[in-house]
Amino acid sequence: MPLRPAGTPALTYTGQKKSRQDVVAAVVNIDVGTQDLQQCADAVIRLRAEYVFSHDPNQIHFRLTTGYDFWFSDYVAGRTFRVEGETIRPASRPAQLLTHAALASYLVPTFGYAGTLSLSRDLRPVALASVQPGDVLIHGGRPGHAVLVVDVAAHPVTGQHYLLLAQSYMPAQSIHVLKNIDEPRLGAWFALDPQAEVVSTPEWDFGSQELARF
Repeated sequence: MPLRPAGTPALTYTGQKKSRQDVVAAVVNIDVGTQDLQQCADAVIRLRAEYVFSHDPNQIHFRLTTGYDFWFSDYVAGRTFRVEGETIRPASRPAQLLTHAALASYLVPTFGYAGTLSLSRDLRPVALASVQPGDVLIHGGRPGHAVLVVDVAAHPVTGQHYLLLAQSYMPAQSIHVLKNIDEPRLGAWFALDPQAEVVSTPEWDFGSQELARF
């Protein structure tokens, strides 16, 4: 996906600057919305949904925190859900054409009722040594966090792997590529130690077992 011009600040959904601009290497050219919805797990859901939409929109679905499997194909056909207390119940809505605007509409309730906990249940764990672009560092919970692996590089001589990472955070804010503030010489790349017990990112430390894949 394209980036906004170099030096563009990461903004929250209110238009204010993210408090930690020091962790921002670049800002992804994608909207954040006008509500406090597209936070960390939601940014991963957004990018996954955009990716699947470009291949086969009928395969887009995410489980909500309650376990309800919410399909985009159902949503555009007029089948959605309503929330009663802690219970999800079927509901109807006007049918829509299968468009990108419909996807944006579908993502609003998805962001509202899915999160790191539900997303972590949907993903399958993978070993750090097997990391690929599209994998997710995720800690499910309240609070929790999720960071997307957007690229992986390997040194041609040493075999050392490096990760390019992107995230949103709280409150909802621009999806941004992370800057390595602990090792500034690496810019936006993070050296991966497959034997490490902790994978450190600027605003969250993940356990070595918290890498997962769609």
